[in-house]
Amino acid sequence: MSAQNRIFDDLSRLMTNAMGVAQGARSEAETAMKSWIDRWLAERDFVTREEFEAVREMAIKARAENTELRARLDALDSKGADQG
Repeated sequence: MSAQNRIFDDLSRLMTNAMGVAQGARSEAETAMKSWIDRWLAERDFVTREEFEAVREMAIKARAENTELRARLDALDSKGADQG
């Protein structure tokens, strides 16, 4: 009976070690894949979400300023036409 328990203990230890190795390999594979993807994306000059949002906000502000300036120019044109 003692020999059978020892076999089960050894088998259990072996399985536990195998699970540790498998988890380590999984972690290394995930890290390698993430590094590869990051490198691939960087080579293609993709922008981050933060960069996109910053440029988007700049464009919205520029459009609003453009509209405001256009209205001021139109007002100046109409005053000039009234005086001329």
